[in-house]
Amino acid sequence: MWQRPDSYGRFGKFGGKYVPETLMHALSELESTFNSLKDDPDFQNELAGILKDYVGRETPLYFSERLTEHYRHPNGEGPHIYLKREDLNHTGAHKINNAIGQVFLAKHLGKKRIIAETGAGQHGVATATVCARFGLQCLTYMGAQDMERQALNVFRMRLLDAEVRAVHSRTATLKDATSEAIRDWVANVETTHYILGSVAGPYPYPMMVREKEAMEKWGGKPDVLVACVGEGSDAMGLFDDFIKDKDVRLIGVEAAGLGLDSGKHAATLTKGEVGVLHGTMSYLLQDDDGQIIEPHSISAGLDYPGVGPEHSFLKEKGRAEYYSVTDEEALEAFKRLSRLEGIIPALETSHALAYLEKLSPTLANGTKVVVNCSGRGDKDVQTAIKYLKV
Repeated sequence: MWQRPDSYGRFGKFGGKYVPETLMHALSELESTFNSLKDDPDFQNELAGILKDYVGRETPLYFSERLTEHYRHPNGEGPHIYLKREDLNHTGAHKINNAIGQVFLAKHLGKKRIIAETGAGQHGVATATVCARFGLQCLTYMGAQDMERQALNVFRMRLLDAEVRAVHSRTATLKDATSEAIRDWVANVETTHYILGSVAGPYPYPMMVREKEAMEKWGGKPDVLVACVGEGSDAMGLFDDFIKDKDVRLIGVEAAGLGLDSGKHAATLTKGEVGVLHGTMSYLLQDDDGQIIEPHSISAGLDYPGVGPEHSFLKEKGRAEYYSVTDEEALEAFKRLSRLEGIIPALETSHALAYLEKLSPTLANGTKVVVNCSGRGDKDVQTAIKYLKV
């Protein structure tokens, strides 16, 4: 089976460290610290304790009885739908798994200033939360457009004593917030740790974030795993244990926005080309001159023109399947889960749920499908109000 990543920090041809020389030492130091601590029993016991008592892990695997009933075939057969309830984590999403792990690394590195980027605000909230818990200075970069549509999370971050700095350049969304965070890190690398929020960026971030997301082993084996993919951290955390198991289908769902032919989407793996962005080689939305094309998604967390390098690798190897659903389909899934299961999902999660409409009719009776419920939808209610009549 493949080495993921290889000794050069690459997943096949993807990944790498495309960064200024200023950051090379910090990345090497981060990698060596991560490798020394990941097998340290004292460190792992401390981390496991706070994940259990503070974050609330392990999160349950919930059988969605009414959603399963909804997808029964006319003959009464159909798949069994389960939700991995990452929305039940402290702060309401999967993002805190990575944030907790990285703040522990920052403490070991002696860094007391933390920076982060955020789109939907969940990573920003998770980072602000762990900084408050450990008494660290926190600054989060967020696109001005995202701050408007995720005002609740902006307030939460500020309540937690984090500074939220608006980014007005270019699209004023996640890509530009990430660019500003990297500029800050270059300027303050001696005192600052950058808690990157996904499996993107320069090595070792794609590996570290994946490891912190894949926290639990499964009892029994699913048949199909489904997760949304923006940069792709929640999907990678879900997939990681099963990449070697060819019997398990891995399905990532991207944002088709207003439609794949509209030019207003964030379906990087479906419509993108290989390039370099934010320190890593991966699939990107770019024009013929290599300039980044502005993405679009109703979900702030999927509104990014790139994707983590391991997803690009899995696509090229044919190990994972990648599809896309539109804003409208995601909104319908947002409403459907709320009404059938009493669970209001994040709009990111809603993209994965929406794909069940196309997937379920093709599956044999009793197929075990696990959808990663990556976050709760409180943060998206103000967005949904503009489009849904309830």
